[in-house]
Amino acid sequence: MEKLNIKEWEKLDLRVGKITAIKDHPNADKLYILLVDLGEGGHDVQIVAGIKPWYKKEELMGKKICIIKNLESVTLRGIESNGMLLAAEFKDKVVLISPEKDVETGARIH
Repeated sequence: MEKLNIKEWEKLDLRVGKITAIKDHPNADKLYILLVDLGEGGHDVQIVAGIKPWYKKEELMGKKICIIKNLESVTLRGIESNGMLLAAEFKDKVVLISPEKDVETGARIH
């Protein structure tokens, strides 16, 4: 695996966000369209994520998650995604990465 130097790592804008809206993707069975609040001074970010097989909507609503905010937008099956959530995957299980304790939305992750 390629190693990153510290300057490359510092380019990532990792933030704590709160899921405020969830929709099923109209063109994909495994995708949700999430609206993520980044708190005061931030703006809501739309993220398309393939987590539907592991999470129900009611489990996600209001959940604080960790996201990469400054990725280039991509279009996934016709819907624009403006960030990426962080998740751990192992042996067909996916778990979202979230803060251990309550922290303000928009908090920078170092």
